[in-house]
Amino acid sequence: QVQLVESGGGLVQAGGSLRLSCAASGRTFGVYNMGWFRQAPGKEREFVAAITWNGGTTYYADSVKGRFAISRDNAKKTVYLQMNSLKPEDTAVYYCAAVKISSSYATNYYQRAYDYWGQGTQVTVSS
Repeated sequence: QVQLVESGGGLVQAGGSLRLSCAASGRTFGVYNMGWFRQAPGKEREFVAAITWNGGTTYYADSVKGRFAISRDNAKKTVYLQMNSLKPEDTAVYYCAAVKISSSYATNYYQRAYDYWGQGTQVTVSS
């Protein structure tokens, strides 16, 4: 029902910024909560940030608080991840994910039980 395509990744020097975008297909983007995850080589996929269907609530991993900002534009069917003050440890493939809204999102947004996943975009931060 939903296809997600990430873009905006690339190579950036430590301290720099990147903005990732995740474009969704379909006509029901507004009923999905959205999340960003990342996976570095040899490591498990980990939670980065999440946002509710109307953008009213956001969540962040402790490792990115104060540096990353998630937002969405339902009219454009797009979710964004603004990444500032990038560090080499931020290097990973970044994935966006979508899950239908539910009352349990406030307690499970950080888990990987999302319904749809994009193919990922590579972010490399040089030292």
